[in-house]
Amino acid sequence: MSSRVFIASIVVVLAFLATSEGMALRSLGVELHCRCIQTESRPIGRHIGKVELIPPNSHCEETEIIATLKKTGQEVCLDPEAPWVKKVIEKIMSNSSRR
Repeated sequence: MSSRVFIASIVVVLAFLATSEGMALRSLGVELHCRCIQTESRPIGRHIGKVELIPPNSHCEETEIIATLKKTGQEVCLDPEAPWVKKVIEKIMSNSSRR
């Protein structure tokens, strides 16, 4: 077997393993990239039903704050630097520390 065929075989196997691992992680609900591309900075506090705080991780360097709207269930990424978002996060953190 020539060295080119051997190297090509190794590359194909590695590509297959990387693809299948990524697909397996995605099926488990693991995100492989940042979920928030755009963020909302306008106050929408009264429309929020639930807030999810995702800290920086190996797939995304940014803290992501995802709000689910009450009426529609739509998920909206919030700007972590917006003053009203900071207040919402402080309130959530103080409520969770009281439990």
